[in-house]
Amino acid sequence: MGTGADLGRLRDEAWIGDAVLSLFARQHILQQDGTLDAAKSSRMTSNQFLSAFGEPTAVEARIGRVYQAAGLSAAFSWIETEILPLFLKQESRRSPGTAAAYRRKAVRTQNV
Repeated sequence: MGTGADLGRLRDEAWIGDAVLSLFARQHILQQDGTLDAAKSSRMTSNQFLSAFGEPTAVEARIGRVYQAAGLSAAFSWIETEILPLFLKQESRRSPGTAAAYRRKAVRTQNV
């Protein structure tokens, strides 16, 4: 188990990572859906969802470290590569066709 300083640093990194993930989720939803969807944002940022990748605080801390080391664009890229695919898969089970539509739109947006 880590020291108090290690746990404090982890919490600090997770605090920043949580904010970055929330910003990514909101921006992604607005770009892909063209609407505000707080429920979808909550699903993407929830501890229940993040636990698929490990301990949620550690996942958020990882995002925070990427952000602090390389900036917002790098953190967004990491989220898009590591977290978004599972989220889209889960969302497709929620409403069929959603993930496929997201992927098509995301590809079109990236190619612009």
